[in-house]
Amino acid sequence: MLKLNKFYFVIFFLLFSFSKSFSNTKNLDDLKMLLESEKNTIKIFQESVQSVVNITNIRAGQSHWPFGQRQERRSGIGSGFVWDQGGHIVTNSHVVSSGDSFLVSFHKDKKQYKAKLVGAEPNKDIAVLKLLDKPLSLKSLNIGSSSTLLVGQKTLAIGSPYGLDHSMTSGIISALKRVIEGFGGVTIKGVIQTDASINPGNSGGPLLNSQGKLIGMNTSIVSTSGASAGLGFAVPVDTIKRVVPQLIKYGKIIRPGLGIGIEENYTGKGKGLIVLYTQEGGAAEKAGLRGVRQDAYGKRYLGDIILKINGKETNSYNDIYHVLDNHKVGDTIEVTFLRNSKIHKIQVKLTPLSY
Repeated sequence: MLKLNKFYFVIFFLLFSFSKSFSNTKNLDDLKMLLESEKNTIKIFQESVQSVVNITNIRAGQSHWPFGQRQERRSGIGSGFVWDQGGHIVTNSHVVSSGDSFLVSFHKDKKQYKAKLVGAEPNKDIAVLKLLDKPLSLKSLNIGSSSTLLVGQKTLAIGSPYGLDHSMTSGIISALKRVIEGFGGVTIKGVIQTDASINPGNSGGPLLNSQGKLIGMNTSIVSTSGASAGLGFAVPVDTIKRVVPQLIKYGKIIRPGLGIGIEENYTGKGKGLIVLYTQEGGAAEKAGLRGVRQDAYGKRYLGDIILKINGKETNSYNDIYHVLDNHKVGDTIEVTFLRNSKIHKIQVKLTPLSY
């Protein structure tokens, strides 16, 4: 009986080995049949997926009588990606908006890791979280550039559409330098348009090129139904590279400003911006710009009317924001303004914007 059992064991082992060998051979044959473009997509997914995360936004609710315990509720989900070995996660500002705490999930990891908000820049729809506890290893994405992108290039998006974590879609760059409405009340310029399927939940996930390099962060879609219609938009990686280090270091953006309060469309014609006030010690005050003022008899005087900055018309806060966005603290700009029906020009040295 013992010899018979050994015989069956040997036969089973040989059959198992043959089956496994046959399976491996078949897998190798299947791989050989793949197109080069398919191999490229598979390789990028396998090399990048560990760097992409699912983010759950948790908001603390009101306490309930009679126990007084605060009930937490999940207010949204989104995507993000590992920025560095320090545990910083980059995502959209609107993904983490109004959240009190955050849970981060990695590919094929059942644990949810707690994270805190480091800083956000709503005007660029960029935010940074930091993991409070981390997996044994972290892998950041290979950071590319968006300055040399071309329409027609391959794009790959990884994220969690409708909560289906770590899904990949592919497409091409449909257009460059698009302008979209931002989360912070101003437009976002230089945006990448792609036809890779972007759906709710993809926000904050990476947009990759055919080399697997990060070229943008998926941000929004244009759709009448709420589902992907081939019009997805991504914040370019060059903007992310400029904003994220400041958020990590300061928790906010150190933005240059004039130090003024303005009113748009004061004439009803949409031309120029009236200066309502200047901040004490701010750039505008130091340069001699005036806001609305009142004399000892109660008579009010109109403030200066800013017409142009560096030769560009300024008819809205959005206009000023984008002109100054190209400068840094300490730069000098030329302001063209109207005072007492006369046009003047003045040099203004930009100071840090107060919050």
